[in-house]
Amino acid sequence: MSILNVEHLSHGFGDRAIFQDVSFRLLKGEHIGLIGANGEGKSTFFNIVTGKLPPDAGKIEWAKGVRAGYLDQHTVLEKGMTVEDVLKSAFSDLFELEEKMNDICTKLGEASSEEMDKLMEELGTIQDTLTLHDFYVIDAKVEEVARALGLLELGLKRDVTDLSGGQRTRILLGKLLLQKPDILLLDEPTNYLDEHHINWLKRYLTEYENAFILISHDIPFLDDVVNIIYHMENQKLDRYVGNYKDFQRIHEAKKAQLEAAYKKQQQEINQLKDFVARNKARVSTRNMAMSRQKKLDKMNVIELAAQKPKPEFHFKTGRTPGKYIFEAKDFVIGYEEPLSQPLNLSLERGHKVALTGANGIGKTTLIKSILGLVPPLKGTCELGENISVGYFEQEGKKENSSTCIEEIWQEFPSFSQYEVRSALAKCGLTTKHIESQVRVLSGGEQAKVRLCKIINRETNVLFLDEPTNHLDADAKEALKAALKEYRGTLLLICHEPEFYQDVVHEVWDCTKWTTKLV
Repeated sequence: MSILNVEHLSHGFGDRAIFQDVSFRLLKGEHIGLIGANGEGKSTFFNIVTGKLPPDAGKIEWAKGVRAGYLDQHTVLEKGMTVEDVLKSAFSDLFELEEKMNDICTKLGEASSEEMDKLMEELGTIQDTLTLHDFYVIDAKVEEVARALGLLELGLKRDVTDLSGGQRTRILLGKLLLQKPDILLLDEPTNYLDEHHINWLKRYLTEYENAFILISHDIPFLDDVVNIIYHMENQKLDRYVGNYKDFQRIHEAKKAQLEAAYKKQQQEINQLKDFVARNKARVSTRNMAMSRQKKLDKMNVIELAAQKPKPEFHFKTGRTPGKYIFEAKDFVIGYEEPLSQPLNLSLERGHKVALTGANGIGKTTLIKSILGLVPPLKGTCELGENISVGYFEQEGKKENSSTCIEEIWQEFPSFSQYEVRSALAKCGLTTKHIESQVRVLSGGEQAKVRLCKIINRETNVLFLDEPTNHLDADAKEALKAALKEYRGTLLLICHEPEFYQDVVHEVWDCTKWTTKLV
């Protein structure tokens, strides 16, 4: 049974086309991976099918009574709502039924015998519905999901607007999983999850009996949970049965076949054109030349898709720093409450370290405290001599209305326009992206702009906080190669072992010193 039908969808922003005549069909129980390079329109597709964005052309049709749940990267939560409030809002329809049931109970005291029969019947129906949907164990269900996603340690009574973007995303994911809709639309759900929570979500989605569409650049995660791949590229959407590995194999084979057919056809076209040019003026061969020309005119010419620019990251290494990048003594990090035990840490020049551990235990706070951006609660941290830092923050500026060109020019005012454009192009951004405002770009494209600032400045130490979030496979591969060849020092927060395990020399497990329960 078809849950969602999309027919002849076309959409664009200004003169930049995103989709051209795209059709899509989602069947009950399908577990779909929606993949494609940064900026191909995956999040835009979600916005269109959920009605947040009207298409330029085409038809979107949902089956009657289907409940869709959408994990949006940009959902805003209201001040005053607690973590528990947001999670329990997954059951708002059941709480409304409970209110209705209470109203009926109030009315029963004054009802006539005839009215009482009707009210009792309605009451019984509501009670059956609440029991069927496990209304009386909601608190236990909320606690189970909150624990699985690491939300209990945030505090269920905490105001959601006091939390980071990553923590809010986890709360929204928890709400969505509690709703258990007929179809889940998940836009990069693993971005703000650590290994433990990713493994739990992997098991949950593998066993999920309803349908879901998942946007993710986490290939091992995709491989384990999806059985259909939709590939978005060059304004088209192509369907492949199987997981990501199956897609790669079939896609490469199709690409090789198309290139072979293109070469063969180009050879034939050149031969026909050559024959026409040599014979059209001669009376004896003019008819043959005209026949060849007609064949040329009727030919369906094969076109190869334009190659997308692949990013190239090369970090510039500054002058040699002192032996130690930093030395922390009895260093306690945190805000109102400590997040760590007293730490005695040091990082030597040229050493590359990954920070691991659950979200919310203080990995980002540690980096910010080392850099002096967040004052420690106790102790000291001294930076070494001749330190030139490149710092990649997990979250960029909200609603940045600068264009990409302006953003880089602010950092490097001495650059010519050619140098600015060239720097952005090397990071895998097209002319259309480069001239756009940063806020309209996808998360991956925004990350490339922020990386562009770092790689064009001489550094001798990199502090990178989840740099792989939102990056597509090509960008991740390029970043990994750049970090391996970087001659400076690296402190990296990352939840993808396959990314960092052959980049770093050592892994610091932050769960060993945190004061948080994990």
